[in-house]
Amino acid sequence: MGMICNLHAHTFRCNHASGTEREYIENAIAAGMKIYGFADHAPYPFPEGYYSGFRMRPELQEDYVNTLLALREEYKGQIEIKIGYEAEYYPKFFRDFLAMATAYPIDYLIMGQHFLENEMEGKYAGITTEDEGYLAEYVDQVIEGIGTGVFTYVAHPDLVNYVGPRDLFDKHYARLIEAARGAGIPLEINLLGVRDHRAYPHDRFFELCGELGAEVCVGCDAHQAEVAVDEASNRIAMGMAEKYGLRVNACPALVAVHR
Repeated sequence: MGMICNLHAHTFRCNHASGTEREYIENAIAAGMKIYGFADHAPYPFPEGYYSGFRMRPELQEDYVNTLLALREEYKGQIEIKIGYEAEYYPKFFRDFLAMATAYPIDYLIMGQHFLENEMEGKYAGITTEDEGYLAEYVDQVIEGIGTGVFTYVAHPDLVNYVGPRDLFDKHYARLIEAARGAGIPLEINLLGVRDHRAYPHDRFFELCGELGAEVCVGCDAHQAEVAVDEASNRIAMGMAEKYGLRVNACPALVAVHR
């Protein structure tokens, strides 16, 4: 089926995306989208002097939200624009992050856990590893993040490419899948992973999703306007969903963000 909704698109403010918001929206309308959500890499209240190279700076938050609010009004009746963030769950900074994020009218958060612990003191999550402890730590942190109740879904949940024994892959990733199922939030088949031929989406992960009855969704993870809607990759994702008997939520209900 063609995409009617995408909640995972970025803007130039994250320093590794291109195109204007208007270009994304126009491409989404041309493709027949009904709902389009921007979830740029969220600003985080780190100690003074530290800035991420891959996320929006805090001082850009007002421009981000105001730009999208204006476009939402301009395109009313043509497409529904949603405003969100893709955010990590960093326990040390999370309360302050929520206060920062909710100072402006955002609609949702998706969890994209790119680091263990946090990016200042921890380790990058998206590696290939045989270390069971690494996978277990990632899964533990994602489960804790799910437990906050503020995330609409988990983006690229299979980011750690664990290549150790299959029984250990199943043991830990099943814990993540069951936590998401228990919380009633979907797990994303990430289309950036499809089009860039990354280690995710991982077949065994989504086979487990089918076995355990978890709900999944699809996210374009668009960093360029030309893939604001990615039907070619979506067809591959839908083939995966059919192969593993996945329950696909075409447009997840947005979870209200609270402090």
